Amino acid sequence: MSAEKAKRTKGAVAAAAPSRDDARSAMADRAILESISDGVFTVDRDFRITYLNRSAEDIIQVRREDAMGRMCCEVFRSNLCEGACALRQTLEQGRPIIDLSCFIVNNAGQRVPVSISTAVLRDASGTVIGGAETFRNLSDIEQLREEISATRKIGDFGSHSPSMRTIFSQLTAIAETCSTVLIRGETGSGKELLARTIHANGPRRDGPFVAINCGAFPETLLESELFGYKKGAFTGADRDKPGRFALAEGGTLLLDEIGEISPAMQVRLLRVLQERSYEPLGAVKSVRSNARIIAATHRRLEDLVASGAFRQDLFYRINVVQLALPPLRERREDIPFLVEQFIRRFNLVMKRQVAGVSRSALRMLSDCPWPGNIRQLENCIERSMVFCRGNMIEVDDLPDEVRTSGNAVGSPALPAASMQEAVSLSERQAIQAALAQCGGNRRLAAEKLGLHPTTFYRKLKRLGLRVDLPDGRHKRD
Repeated sequence: MSAEKAKRTKGAVAAAAPSRDDARSAMADRAILESISDGVFTVDRDFRITYLNRSAEDIIQVRREDAMGRMCCEVFRSNLCEGACALRQTLEQGRPIIDLSCFIVNNAGQRVPVSISTAVLRDASGTVIGGAETFRNLSDIEQLREEISATRKIGDFGSHSPSMRTIFSQLTAIAETCSTVLIRGETGSGKELLARTIHANGPRRDGPFVAINCGAFPETLLESELFGYKKGAFTGADRDKPGRFALAEGGTLLLDEIGEISPAMQVRLLRVLQERSYEPLGAVKSVRSNARIIAATHRRLEDLVASGAFRQDLFYRINVVQLALPPLRERREDIPFLVEQFIRRFNLVMKRQVAGVSRSALRMLSDCPWPGNIRQLENCIERSMVFCRGNMIEVDDLPDEVRTSGNAVGSPALPAASMQEAVSLSERQAIQAALAQCGGNRRLAAEKLGLHPTTFYRKLKRLGLRVDLPDGRHKRD
């Protein structure tokens, strides 16, 4: 062999050595990818699948050989595929996306909630050759959320806050009767929704639900709105008009902001509640009323009674059963779930595909004092979605008053910075409360929460909860 040929051979061997090292490294990397529980797939620049690991096969329920070479949107059928593809956004902007919540539809037609992360895929020279996406199955977390929700949800009215426990313990019994109810709570805290829930779960559910804001009408107009009028009762009354009491016949009438009515109207209203009859304006005989009354106010009626602004006998008449609805700042555990609910609703209305809020934005929402309560939060999410141009609502999308509010009222911020952490917090609180009520009896606590004992024990172990027994001993699963 000539010297020149030997030199070329030696160079070729030297060049081949790193290739063998690279091959061994690639094999090791692939072995790791095959062993992890997260699904992983890669695509080329045309978004055709070039690799799919074993966990991805299990989650999507597709065979690897059937997925290779196909467009990723045909295999990984996500709610983000239509116009909001996270992988496409990463390749176009060169920025990874971390822990974006969405859902996929597997080959069995089942909806699977997942958390995805994306990254740019480059070769040894740094050239972009495609993208990589990992996704984690969140079905267990979704099931847990549903289990927790089921324990504190009646109809459309739900909460995950311990401060609402008293209301939920009484709500079913209150709904089953026709007694008058007084709901107290700040403006925007959900008083009308609570009243609708009482109506929808009571014996009058098939009857109408009629609401009127007593503070929105002057006294003369409020009287005709409540009791109606007869033709010729006054100038312009060219026909009979039924009032809210007539419209609510056989159903429920919500008298919102009842603390705003005048003393004269209080007298008329008291007679209706006592006699169950009223006289429309211009009528010559009384009309019987068969409507359940629910009153609501943001004011302390006891203080109004003490000052003489509200009749004591009317207060006692409407205060048969009283429910005090805490403001949103006292049930911050509900904020992540309310945010998710509002995003789903506005996605439908605005025809958007916003997947959620970022961790920093959710923490900021949780720290806000929310003087306008749930109504203010709903308006905030709607405004944020108007200006949101990505898949997630970021801090810059939030209104200025939310970004600058901080912990203005000194209330404790929600310790959970993500939806998953909020679920864990709610789960822990629900389990601890059930164990306390059952004296540490795990089987009774599981039954109280509507969980199978095995599922309950597994949750105890995962959360590392210690069971305190009545005799002072401790038991840890």
